[in-house]
Amino acid sequence: MHTGTHMVQITRRVFGQEATAGENLTLQALSQTPADSLLRKLCASCHLGQAKTQHRHDVSRDRGGGCLACHLNNYPGGAHPALSVQVEDGRCFGCHSRSSRIALSYAGLAEADESSLENTPTKVSRLADGRLVEHRPADVHHQVGMSCIDCHTGDGLMGTLANTERQDQSVDISCSDCHDNQNPRVTLANWPDRHRGMLDRIPFPVTARQEFLTTGNGTPLWHIEIRNDELLLHLKLAADIRVIPAYTPHDHGLEDEHTRLNCNACHAQWAPQCYACHLSFSPDYSQWDHVEGKFTPGLWSQRQAGIHNGLPPLGVTATGDITPFVPGMIMSIDHPDFTVPLFRRLFGALSPHTTGLARACESCHRSPVALGLGEGRLENVAGQWSFRPAHQTLQDGLPADAWTTLEAEHPGRGTYPNDRSFNVEEIGRILNNWHQAVSSDNGESK
Repeated sequence: MHTGTHMVQITRRVFGQEATAGENLTLQALSQTPADSLLRKLCASCHLGQAKTQHRHDVSRDRGGGCLACHLNNYPGGAHPALSVQVEDGRCFGCHSRSSRIALSYAGLAEADESSLENTPTKVSRLADGRLVEHRPADVHHQVGMSCIDCHTGDGLMGTLANTERQDQSVDISCSDCHDNQNPRVTLANWPDRHRGMLDRIPFPVTARQEFLTTGNGTPLWHIEIRNDELLLHLKLAADIRVIPAYTPHDHGLEDEHTRLNCNACHAQWAPQCYACHLSFSPDYSQWDHVEGKFTPGLWSQRQAGIHNGLPPLGVTATGDITPFVPGMIMSIDHPDFTVPLFRRLFGALSPHTTGLARACESCHRSPVALGLGEGRLENVAGQWSFRPAHQTLQDGLPADAWTTLEAEHPGRGTYPNDRSFNVEEIGRILNNWHQAVSSDNGESK
């Protein structure tokens, strides 16, 4: 969050900027290439490497400051600013309500635009920065009063587990760490030395025999109490307790058939999606440069359309996991250095932070959106599948909201190398397995 390394890496790749050995992939060392210019003008304001010159209570506009971005609290009567480890969700909101918008989604807010109001049956509001949002189901963890830091650990937030290949692999927590934890447990006797500072924060009486869960990386979950057969989560920002429901095979039918699916694939209720973006650069105007801290020549502008907040497509990560993906980039890019505008269609893996009841079986096995085909009519006639897209095709031959087709020779690409859409064989298996199950049951879903 300080260097923006992964953002720099992906943006340069999208712009076709070849990587060089030993190059500095940080926001603090950007050059003046088209990719780096975009980062300077539109993207570098949120990250922690930005100097903090003013502390704002409006979290939608508060930026930078390194450790202070999260841990600076209020100014008590002109005294030294209050610092706190009890980081409220508002401190996360300033940066994480953009891009993948997980701070918005977690609270049940989905960014919308004026043109979509007619098709938005839910309540709408405006954020302090003027953005229009519609109200959708909040994450179940948010509904029961959990804050961001009730899940996310210091190791996951502070870069201790920083991974140079993928940003999502730097996250320290997973659903199974709380709901189905098979990791070795720790006691006070074998507590990791680097986490000794957490011992004073344990919010319940502890004996030498008390065991604690850990994450897969070995981080003790010091605020989860193992009491008899129950797991009790002690909220970090409130003197309250939540019982953690345990994963049970009984509630997860066809578990063996779905071993590749991560929890989000079924339990994400919706995800923010934008299917049309246009970036253009004008050398005739000036714009604030967040690296140099002043106005410099050149202005990047962005237009977006096709905003949709619903069940997301699914895809395959480099490790073979099936998870929600959203259109990270279906966009065209105009810049004087390009002979013709660049067009890119890349989808990015996302943990939507909209956890709820599992989606219905047919919402994957009968949904062209889930398969990456986009909206349209999917039919099986005499054992053959056909799809009629609802949206026009773009310059790459795919419908405007699609990631792949039923006949694609190669699967659609992800923002990270080796992430991809379902391939033709996988799409066929998903459709036909369900189709056979329904047919054998005289039309009733299994």
